[in-house]
Amino acid sequence: MESSEISRDLTTVLVTEEQIQEKLVELAARIDADYVGKDLLLVGVLKGAVMVMADLSRALTSHVSIDWMAVSSYGAGTKSSGVVQIRKDLDSDLTDRHVLIVEDIIDSGLTLSWLLENFASRGAASIEVCALLRKPEAAKVEIDCKYVGFDIPTDFVVGYGLDFNERYRNLRDVAVLAPHVYA
Repeated sequence: MESSEISRDLTTVLVTEEQIQEKLVELAARIDADYVGKDLLLVGVLKGAVMVMADLSRALTSHVSIDWMAVSSYGAGTKSSGVVQIRKDLDSDLTDRHVLIVEDIIDSGLTLSWLLENFASRGAASIEVCALLRKPEAAKVEIDCKYVGFDIPTDFVVGYGLDFNERYRNLRDVAVLAPHVYA
């Protein structure tokens, strides 16, 4: 879906599809260099990270394993509740594995903070985070995110996997959702 097709639902395009692809290639090169000779497990956080995970993994030149976890702290709202619910757990054992959590966005950081603690308790050799987007002004906890695509304002955004009530995930850009859509 193109931004021009739903322009009445959006206020601003923050990051274009082209910018996203360029950034993911750049991040993949850094990840490849950092994990030479290591068994890397990419863990995508469903559903939002599907697009990021697909494009990032294809940009990597090294062998990686992929797993998925579904957690939620949003429900049907536009703000994180901070209460994490596991909807789908990992299939992989994390013991002595190098884990890279792949996220679409870091907002409050509460869910990701919980995930980091959870994965550490499972015996991972190392845990790092790759997020396409980060909202520094929305952070409620500090998250050490080694690979960040773009810092964005605290506006509610959709596209490239990010949704509002399961809509807009297939928007190719990342854009600010107009308040009249969710108000």
